[in-house]
Amino acid sequence: MIFVTGDTHGLLDLDKIEECFYGFDDEYTKKDYLIILGDVACCWDGGDEDRDVRKALHDLPLTVLWIDGNHENFDIIDKLTVTDDWNGGKVQFVDEDIIHLMRGQVYMIEGREFFTFGGANSIDKNYRIEGQSWWAREMPSDDEYDEGIRNLKKAGGRVDCILTHTCPGKIAHQLTDRYYSGEEELQRYLDEIAEMTEFREWYFGHWHVDENIGRFHALYNDVIQII
Repeated sequence: MIFVTGDTHGLLDLDKIEECFYGFDDEYTKKDYLIILGDVACCWDGGDEDRDVRKALHDLPLTVLWIDGNHENFDIIDKLTVTDDWNGGKVQFVDEDIIHLMRGQVYMIEGREFFTFGGANSIDKNYRIEGQSWWAREMPSDDEYDEGIRNLKKAGGRVDCILTHTCPGKIAHQLTDRYYSGEEELQRYLDEIAEMTEFREWYFGHWHVDENIGRFHALYNDVIQII
């Protein structure tokens, strides 16, 4: 089984996961997966907060997969060892059952192909401190953009699901009156991905809403089973 949900922000928004999975060890195993669509913050302070978040995730009866959002400590993430071929793509293990799905990768999980691309812009970065509560690495690099295109081409331009933190620009404009200025480049890139790729469903977080626009699904509080 594979479940997917939106941002969890450390311990702040873990209640939705606790309600679904804690205490149900007989129903799930570590061969089942929960995918969190960014702003996980299990790599944040390098200390007590990280320990508490990781323990909460580790105590789940499933394996946690996550893509990075904008509210992550990329100094810590970038120091994690990269494993080159986990189900076909690059990952970083925070723990054996807490796995970072990296940008621009294609994975085969439970017989389905997933393309992942994390990152987004923090609209509150003017109130944060670079290197302490905000990191420029929240936005992708040219190399990451290029790697995503290459891997999709290797997959024949076809996957089952696309998992991102933010969404294509054309969807952002339909989703809300708010606009995340500063991530236009990333949204244009995701527009390109949407145009060049055959896919069934696209799931994303970031916007703190639960809403469906055709094959595009914004998730925040909802936890849904996709396989």
